[in-house]
Amino acid sequence: MSVAPPVPAESRLEIGLLLYPKLTQLDLTGPFEVFCRMSNTRVHLLWKTREPVTSDRGLTLTPTMTLEECPALDVVVVPGGAGQVALMDDTTVLGFLAKQAATARYVASVCTGALVLGAAGLLKGRRATSHWMSLDELALLGATPVAERVVIDGLIVTGGGVTAGIDFGLKLAAILRGEPEARRIQLEIEYNPQPPFNAGSPESAGPELVAATRRRYAPFLTARREATLRAQAQLARQDPR
Repeated sequence: MSVAPPVPAESRLEIGLLLYPKLTQLDLTGPFEVFCRMSNTRVHLLWKTREPVTSDRGLTLTPTMTLEECPALDVVVVPGGAGQVALMDDTTVLGFLAKQAATARYVASVCTGALVLGAAGLLKGRRATSHWMSLDELALLGATPVAERVVIDGLIVTGGGVTAGIDFGLKLAAILRGEPEARRIQLEIEYNPQPPFNAGSPESAGPELVAATRRRYAPFLTARREATLRAQAQLARQDPR
């Protein structure tokens, strides 16, 4: 699908990533590392306060700007993680995303952050991806689930689970500043993945490992689906057609 030409180098870009409690930090820090290396770009870590936020695995990160202070962004990004479930019912966050989406060049997500975009009504009729364990839930929010590493549909850019955030960041860097700049950044961060095991997708991991992983997360996956169903119902009330 065609995208807009790169933004001229003299034009400053404003990129905001949502930093919320119990997010998966690599969903945020992977693309953050890429975006911070882009020319003439300011990257903001956004939350309701500037108080430190703890990730789902215990890493503490500090927002740089509140949602209220945030200017109009060129790109708004929602990472995924366990805390995503609470965001599905958070009218402040959903309203912020809808407001930013009205003027942003791109609205984006990594992992299950896509479900939050869906809850904000931003994925209707769009192709999108997410973590493999929750990919099917995108359909409940009006999107077409696509099992790909990065999916671009107009102004919507979504990345798959966790480590896909780096691929996502580089793809978006190429869109925003051109492929030469994205290639430079890839070399700077030495992004040359050589995984030690061929188990990074449901297809390569095999059915036994996939089933065991689903069982391990079963209670949480149930809670996530319930949040998605609530969001689906809320969207239906907003648009009864």
